[in-house]
Amino acid sequence: MNDETPSSPRRAGGRAARRAMRAAPLATDKRPVRAGLEGGQLRVLSDIDIANIHEAALTALEEIGLADAPESGVEILTAAGAILGDDGRIRFPRALVEDMLAVACKDITLCGRDPVNDLHLNGKKVHFGTAGAAVHVVDVAGRDYRESTVQDLFDAARIADRLDNIHFLQRPMVCRDISDNYEMDLNTIYACCRGTTKHIGTSFTEPDYVAGALEMLHMIAGSEEAWRARPFLSNSNCFVVPPMKFATEACRVMEECIAGGMPVLLLSAGMAGATAPSPVAGAIVQAVAECLAGVVYVNAIKPGHPAVFGTWPFGLDLRTGAMSVGSGEQALLTAGCAQMHHFYGIPGGAAAGASDSKLPDMQAGWEQMCSNVMAGLSGLNMVYEAAGMHASLLGFCHESLILGDDLIGQALRCVRGIEVSEETLALDVMRATCLGVDGAKGVGHYLGADQTLSRMETDYVYPSLGDRTSPKEWAEKDKPDLLENATAKKDAILAERSLAEFDPTVDAAIRSRFKVHLKL
Repeated sequence: MNDETPSSPRRAGGRAARRAMRAAPLATDKRPVRAGLEGGQLRVLSDIDIANIHEAALTALEEIGLADAPESGVEILTAAGAILGDDGRIRFPRALVEDMLAVACKDITLCGRDPVNDLHLNGKKVHFGTAGAAVHVVDVAGRDYRESTVQDLFDAARIADRLDNIHFLQRPMVCRDISDNYEMDLNTIYACCRGTTKHIGTSFTEPDYVAGALEMLHMIAGSEEAWRARPFLSNSNCFVVPPMKFATEACRVMEECIAGGMPVLLLSAGMAGATAPSPVAGAIVQAVAECLAGVVYVNAIKPGHPAVFGTWPFGLDLRTGAMSVGSGEQALLTAGCAQMHHFYGIPGGAAAGASDSKLPDMQAGWEQMCSNVMAGLSGLNMVYEAAGMHASLLGFCHESLILGDDLIGQALRCVRGIEVSEETLALDVMRATCLGVDGAKGVGHYLGADQTLSRMETDYVYPSLGDRTSPKEWAEKDKPDLLENATAKKDAILAERSLAEFDPTVDAAIRSRFKVHLKL
């Protein structure tokens, strides 16, 4: 029987109607994957492990403490109850840490310029995005590396803006074509904000640069009041230099950002075996201790200020001394950190999805998927460096960012998990398919079942570029190449104007006030 005839109740409406239904965009809450899915199915640490790590971190803070706090930080921390030792180290009594954890922000909204892109960080909700400070761009066609530019950063923002599974843009590379650090910091903000309306993260070289950045952000937002109501950019702040030292200037940057109403990421990035203990557990202990010091610092300045608990310990290849961000150890470090975030009830982030491979090849694929899946399943709120990052954080690849959108889609489907209900157990559908209905013989397969057709878009994730054709079909399509298709998609996105462009009057005012390097 023709499947477009109305006498077939399982295929009412015809093939064209079904295709039109599948082509129509799904409502956000009906999509098979989306920002904020609940993870937490994976637990690499037992409850006893978590308690022991917490105890060790508190002991480290109380007995070892942190060195090199700025004068302002010493004043802030000692006024809150920390102790300045004769050796210049700040030590943190346990009661002080517990008190600050009690007032720390437990539910953070990282705003986008478009509210549809807001990220709600609490519990075990998972979000994937970019990050890093790569100094090179990967030239896929030439299989080479070149220095990254402000145009490359703008292009990355524009691409990320169009990818459903990239939920935020933390600056993934440095504008190496801008030698003045103040201009580089402000042009980073300009390029990112003009490229995407998703939430943005960036850093500042000097505390004195924050005022100019806030002025630009107020102009983009429309006013200081509008900015403070919905801050769409956060400060990625490496406030510590592991092991157990404050980064003096970064702490002063953090103080300025908090005063300006900007959310902060408290970022501790020790390298296991070099600037953090070699064992995975020890590296987590140090990262947790350092970030707990950050929690005290932030909440001593402004109780409840939004601060992401950014434990970012990295792996190390002890044979060579090189970073190993694509290793299984890295995946374990990140998943373990996520469990510590849940223990404290504070929104947290860590690194996953980066690769040691120089190109988006098979090595990159297994490295990126391994840590992204484990991060998502562990319920990590903010998965940083989840797409596009290569060469142990030295190179960023636009094509890999696009391929990462497909990869993260599959990772998110793992995070969503298996839904068990009367409907999904499907006994009625099995009965009808095998035994038939109203005297009609069962068809013996589920391809035309109402349940199959109604759930194919809401239950299953389909890759945008991943190839699922048979060898015969693949050959008939001239053997499409994955990287070539990613490049074609990149070129198509960049051929269009940014959807996040500023109002021309605002753009002119910004360019009049600041030296903008990005060409119109």
